[in-house]
Amino acid sequence: MDFLQILGIDKAISGNHVLASYSPTDGKLIGTVAPTTKEEYNIAVQQSQKAFATWRSWPAPKRGEIVRQVGDALRTYKEPLGKLVSYEMGKSLQEGYGEVQEMIDICDFAVGLSRQLYGLTMHSERPQHRMYEQWHPLGVVGIISAFNFPVAVWSWNAALAWVCGNTTIWKPSEKTPICAVAVQKIVKEVFDRNHVPEGVDIVVQGGRELGEWLSNDTRIPLISATGSTRMGKAVNEAVAKRLGKTILELGGNNAMIISKDADLDMALVGAVFGAVGTAGQRCTTTRRLIIHSAVYEVFTQKLVNAYKQLQIGDPLNSKHHVGPLIDKDAVNMYLQAIDACKKQGGTFLVEGGILTGEGYESGCYVKPCIAAVKNEWAIVQHETFAPILYVMSYDTIDEAIALQNGVPQGLSSTIMTLNMREAEQFLSAAGSDCGIANVNIGTSGAEIGGAFGGEKETGGGRESGSDAWKAYMRRQTNTINWGQNLPLAQGIRFDF
Repeated sequence: MDFLQILGIDKAISGNHVLASYSPTDGKLIGTVAPTTKEEYNIAVQQSQKAFATWRSWPAPKRGEIVRQVGDALRTYKEPLGKLVSYEMGKSLQEGYGEVQEMIDICDFAVGLSRQLYGLTMHSERPQHRMYEQWHPLGVVGIISAFNFPVAVWSWNAALAWVCGNTTIWKPSEKTPICAVAVQKIVKEVFDRNHVPEGVDIVVQGGRELGEWLSNDTRIPLISATGSTRMGKAVNEAVAKRLGKTILELGGNNAMIISKDADLDMALVGAVFGAVGTAGQRCTTTRRLIIHSAVYEVFTQKLVNAYKQLQIGDPLNSKHHVGPLIDKDAVNMYLQAIDACKKQGGTFLVEGGILTGEGYESGCYVKPCIAAVKNEWAIVQHETFAPILYVMSYDTIDEAIALQNGVPQGLSSTIMTLNMREAEQFLSAAGSDCGIANVNIGTSGAEIGGAFGGEKETGGGRESGSDAWKAYMRRQTNTINWGQNLPLAQGIRFDF
């Protein structure tokens, strides 16, 4: 395929000890990579530490200039890289392009940030003293990313970490290793041209064991991990034992409240894209619709009609709305969730199932489905990474917010309403308990300018915009005595 050739991807590596990437689109082999051995891993960490000793001394705006060039390189390779993301992960081509655009956007953000790593000044209680705080880089930042956003989430972390003066070691998902290889090639061109120290950007490939090496490594002060809540808990426990730092972006169980005062046509677009985009494999996927009883029948019928129009197939075909799940394990989890929902009493408004026949040979294509449920059911409380949308009704805004908050996860949420009082209540301290709360837009599709992350079992981490950069740095408070005496704080006297 032309986009693989442009990115310099081939299938050269062979042997028993390889990670092979097969496209869920057509089941074909994209390429293979060699898993990182423990010896290679240790060399990588040592190289990253060595690079940090130099990189941290580069002026932040100069580091920002490097990131600017990375953004420009991504603009050049946006089309082939977007196609690779779509082909290896299975998301629609437009979403593949959108993911690369996120990388470009975060590079632009980071360039500006490189001149805005601000501290504060404070008045000292002691005469002829000055107090201020400043921020310094941490060192080596470990990045563990998930398959559903094989390149964008890495860029959120790497672009900020680099302008802050850190080096990075990236462990991509073993399900999408080729995307990481392509990104590494693009970045390397820029770094080599600018004589960036070798080791500022390192990619290591492997499975769970490699993630455990990173999490337990005292040489890595910060681990940023994106994935399931189960994985995040394991990472958090390991890093906490060594008093390291974490940024955790874990599971979501996101709800959209549809008010009786909503613009139902607008709500329909947000609900359908939120539920079926990336085949339901976003952490911000809309998994629950909480619909006012007065519009429940009307809106669910609109949903059913919209689902009949969905085109499912090869994500590289721009006419298709929904691509495949990542692999057959994901398909099995989808089927198990449907079975569990039926056993718990769910009524399916749109039936699910596996698609077979021409164009679906990979066995990873499934039907997006809709089920009427109760919020407290075990299957509804669980995040299933698949296009299964649960619907339920409510009568009062207080009830709707309680349903929205009544799950262990707390990532993204939204209310569709033209009622200002409902909107403001939803955004108040008594409203949504999620890290992201929207009005009249969907649960997915966050912009890079805001801090991204959630509460409760979502992990509490923040990435991307706002002041998320502070997580990649250490705060230092400085006090300077420019006088001729040494007064002590709190008026303490120490004479001798």
